[in-house]
Amino acid sequence: MLRIVGAAAIMLSVAACTPSARVLRGAPTQAALPPTRLSAKPTLIKFTWTYKDETFEANGDGAVRVGPPDRARLDFFLKNGMTGGYAILVRDSLEVPGIDLVRRFLPPVPLLWSALGRLALPSTRDTVVRVDGDTLRADLGDLRGRDASAADGRAWRLAYVGTSLARVERIEGGRIVEWVTRRRNSVGQWDLKYVHEGARRRLGINVTDTTIVEGFDDAIWRKP
Repeated sequence: MLRIVGAAAIMLSVAACTPSARVLRGAPTQAALPPTRLSAKPTLIKFTWTYKDETFEANGDGAVRVGPPDRARLDFFLKNGMTGGYAILVRDSLEVPGIDLVRRFLPPVPLLWSALGRLALPSTRDTVVRVDGDTLRADLGDLRGRDASAADGRAWRLAYVGTSLARVERIEGGRIVEWVTRRRNSVGQWDLKYVHEGARRRLGINVTDTTIVEGFDDAIWRKP
């Protein structure tokens, strides 16, 4: 009984930390969602990163090697040359060998792909799309004629600015659990942010360079 009460208290505490999803803004539209996929050519992305939760902070440099159409390897290096970690993302599978540092702060696969500009959400029953100026918003899930703010269970909320994916939220029971955002900075590179509201985890990635390359050694996609 004590365990049940304790688990319920934890769930209530997490729910209290997560904001409610608002009613989807904008005017109804039949417009299709813009295509979101990786570059057709292998790409090397360099970045700086910062991470913070309630008990831990870290920062450093990193790189993403993107192999279209659905492979990416993310390497994180701690500041001052200390050892970091890496993750291998292939389709809907995420492998994080070695230390748990990287696993601790990476988003789940659908949001990780969204941060990289590729929409790869689980299949959903319903879609509601609205347009508000240059912003196209969409809710996906078992909506039953409503939007994600009133949906039962899990739903996803997308926002596109122009044709670029700008924000993806995971909503559970009408509350925003976690989200990623993407925006161009003053020099045209991407600033990415991942936030888990319940666990109070925050990962910021600031892209410093994006280079098209000939390809990558197949060994980088394999675990040691």
